[in-house]
Amino acid sequence: MNMNVYQTITDNIAKAKKQFAVLIDPDKPTEDQLLQIAEISTAAKVDYFFVGGSLLTNDHLEKCILMLKKHSSIPVVLFPGSTMQISKHADAILLLSLISGRNAEMLIGKHVIAAPYLRDSKLEIIPTGYMLIESGKPTTVSYMSNTMPIPADKEDIAACTAMAGEMLGLKLIYMDAGSGALNAVSSKMIEKVSNNIISPLVCGGGIKTPEKAIDHCKSGADIIVVGNAIEKSATLIKEIGDAVRNFS
Repeated sequence: MNMNVYQTITDNIAKAKKQFAVLIDPDKPTEDQLLQIAEISTAAKVDYFFVGGSLLTNDHLEKCILMLKKHSSIPVVLFPGSTMQISKHADAILLLSLISGRNAEMLIGKHVIAAPYLRDSKLEIIPTGYMLIESGKPTTVSYMSNTMPIPADKEDIAACTAMAGEMLGLKLIYMDAGSGALNAVSSKMIEKVSNNIISPLVCGGGIKTPEKAIDHCKSGADIIVVGNAIEKSATLIKEIGDAVRNFS
């Protein structure tokens, strides 16, 4: 698929269109479940598939991407938890720099290792400032990244972190409460960050209802990401997709 994912994101923002991404951990769905997700997502007019996870124990990444590409025309964007999660079959990759933490490996170290592979892959690279927000319990990403999340009530820290990431040239800011979050990122924090940056703002983690997705949209999120919730009910894709699209 020949496209520019980042250009699509910014074009949609220019049209005041909120966007919806379905996050898929390649380890979790069966082939039948992936097919169902692809079909429901297409019908729901999902904007992007984000594919990846903090820890993959099965070699299903390529298979997952190829199946999604076969059964839908939705752009597949890598959301890598490690340098192992690179595939030339995707359309783009979020090159995540974990700016909320102070682990140098997650800020630049892993990127140095991945750079030659990414260049050879011909993937569209989207430099992304990744901000982990405290969600009420420890998450896999905080454990695997050996970093502390930004406290849920520290809106100023989140805003300044996002501003710094933007000033460093990162093209996307991604606020995440993490997989299996008890609480989503607060509306107050999303609004504070949104009001202080011009880069597209992505929000995920703990979004379990269409109402919460709409709340995030109202607060200033440009892209809503839902992962864990759809593992329990794929039909939620349509409900949240309708909510996000109708909000626009």
